[in-house]
Amino acid sequence: MSKREDIHKVLIIGSGPIIIGQACEFDYSGTQACKALRNLGYEIVLVNSNPATIMTDPEIADVTYIEPLNVERLEQIIAKERPDALLPNLGGQSGLNLCSELSQKGILDKYNVKVIGVQVDAIERGEDRIEFKKTMEGLGIEMARSEVAYSVDEALAIADKLGYPVVLRPAYTMGGSGGGLVYNVEELKTVCARGLQASLVGQVLVEESILGWEELELEVVRDSENNMITVCFIENIDPLGIHTGDSFCSAPMLTISEEVQKRLQEKSYKIVESIQVIGGTNVQWAHDPKTDRDIIIEINPRTSRSSALASKATGYPIAKLTAKLALGYTLDEVKNDITGASSACFEPALDYVVVKFPKWPFDKFAGAHRTLGTQMKATGEVMAIAPSFEAAIMKAVRGAEISLDTLNAKPIDDRSLRKRLEDCDDHRIFTIFEAIHAGMPNRLLHEITKIDCFFLDKLRNLAAYEDRIAGRGLTKETYLEGKRLGYTDSALARISCEKNMPHRDAVYKMVDTCAAEFAARTPYFYSSYDDECEARAFIGSGKERIIVLGSGPIRIGQGIEFDYSSVHCVWTLKKLGYEVIIINNNPETVSTDYDTADRLYFEPLTPEDVMNVIRVEKPVGVVVAFGGQTAIKLTKFLDDQGIRILGTSADGIDTAEDRERFDALLERFDIKRPQGCGVHTMEEALSAANRLGYPVLLRPSYVIGGQNMRIVHDDEEVRVYMERILAGGIDNPVLVDKYMSGTELEVDVISDGVDVLIPGIME
Repeated sequence: MSKREDIHKVLIIGSGPIIIGQACEFDYSGTQACKALRNLGYEIVLVNSNPATIMTDPEIADVTYIEPLNVERLEQIIAKERPDALLPNLGGQSGLNLCSELSQKGILDKYNVKVIGVQVDAIERGEDRIEFKKTMEGLGIEMARSEVAYSVDEALAIADKLGYPVVLRPAYTMGGSGGGLVYNVEELKTVCARGLQASLVGQVLVEESILGWEELELEVVRDSENNMITVCFIENIDPLGIHTGDSFCSAPMLTISEEVQKRLQEKSYKIVESIQVIGGTNVQWAHDPKTDRDIIIEINPRTSRSSALASKATGYPIAKLTAKLALGYTLDEVKNDITGASSACFEPALDYVVVKFPKWPFDKFAGAHRTLGTQMKATGEVMAIAPSFEAAIMKAVRGAEISLDTLNAKPIDDRSLRKRLEDCDDHRIFTIFEAIHAGMPNRLLHEITKIDCFFLDKLRNLAAYEDRIAGRGLTKETYLEGKRLGYTDSALARISCEKNMPHRDAVYKMVDTCAAEFAARTPYFYSSYDDECEARAFIGSGKERIIVLGSGPIRIGQGIEFDYSSVHCVWTLKKLGYEVIIINNNPETVSTDYDTADRLYFEPLTPEDVMNVIRVEKPVGVVVAFGGQTAIKLTKFLDDQGIRILGTSADGIDTAEDRERFDALLERFDIKRPQGCGVHTMEEALSAANRLGYPVLLRPSYVIGGQNMRIVHDDEEVRVYMERILAGGIDNPVLVDKYMSGTELEVDVISDGVDVLIPGIME
């Protein structure tokens, strides 16, 4: 088949506001779809309510409606625009649920709108727990024992039959929303009531627990002719019981035999064929390594956070392919963008290791329960690519922006090591590393955590290396070994106490989807400490080069808006004739699409990693203004290295971000503000607070989204606050302000250094 000629106008539904479990991966997939279909000549009508997305930019679709995502509003838009087709499986759960509602209410039939990509009955078979169970039984595929409940009383009766603990899975939700693992009657009552409310159809699956099994994911793509490929095999490093969004993951699968992978692939193909999804499907499996049983957990008949990860891990654009396949193309008719030679029906092959590291919001919610379960808590994630698992996990840790550059972290509380290991929380990988350093054997670690000994051995390699060099200095050989294991120069110097550090620049290897079987034409790189640098062959167009820094993982206070701004920066600079390079490590974003910039470096945004890219690219300047606080924090380092900062100068940025310098600027212009002063010590903070009079506002420098800002009311609150801030180490002052209540106003300003334009004022 080729492009459908009976369709001219396509309606795409976005995913609405960013929420935990449904983040910027859907801006990425929706933007890819819009670009792909417009390039094929289709007219695109887009509906989304999120202004921070690239997807809602006027140039992405032919017509864009920034409107609430509900059936009433969508019917009005359909009546006005009269689209021929609706593509619902690129807008997360919002898109799928709205498609189902529009169908059930007869609106799609009324306006003769075809559903493409996934049929409505396929959505029901994939999302409705009863229909999914029936489909699996018909295919002879085993599921965990379960029954469906429509009330708390029904759920209690089912749990009694199955035995506690049980897992509750609401229908038509995502990110484990509304569900969870419950151990007793009281927990079930609370979680089930929440789950029934969260479910579109008031339905919750009560399922036997298979805690501790291996959790595996396959990203499958199918076309209308029933051709199928597996884009990526993803292994969750954490065992079943922790939502995949909260689990450390690796690609390819590193501990799963080829026989098991092949078996899961065959079963996944049976499921996807039966559900009749066209495009990408995420298939989640539980595998018991003791009995070799496979149990299907669920499928997502749409793009997901995992499909964004799979796309970036392999260089295979699942969302773009999904859009093209929905409009009639088959896999063999679509070219592989990376090679330009092979077709999309060739499965990607990886000659490197990818590790995903989740980003949690607990720094914003100090009192929140840090325990992880079947309901996702991560706001985003980083991805690291390296030649080995050890180097990838080390890259991921420093890229996650948690103020760590190794796996050595302070315990989060004073409980025993054993007790902390037994808890599945966001700190567990660091607790495991602490236990390895303490001499705990793999047998016991595996028994407690259920993490495969292969991964524990890899962490043990890192711990053993650290023990060998601790306080002993470095030779050229031990230095190079450390670099190949993923350590930064500063971490090596700190651990080894080496004063005369050797140095070796990183080289860059290419992501080519085919393990170098075909030559790649799309420059997409990751660092290594091998001998050959594959990036240098792409440098030399004669154009001046500019590096744009991305914003790293999505977190509360620094979200999709910085992907939006950094992508616009890249596009604008390319139009102005520059060769543009982007550095970022967030797999969910448009900025890490291989075709956004001229070259993409999938690297952490840390001083050493960024400087390594600069040494290879030799840009005329670096743009930090569009990467949020992540990029801004690198300004002083880059300026000290003699790197030109484009836009506001390093000194100007410091004047705005350093609370003390900003206060002096306001004083110069006699601009009124609450009384306050900058402090660096506990004593200074207490003295200032008492002089100003409580309540006072404590604000550190170089933060975003109110990070670590507190209104405090007495000396004890000041002590607690300053102890925590000082423990993290501060280079810039904390401002102590007299707290004043009142109306808050914002003025947005654009300046070229001479003229000033005010586009808007907000209350």
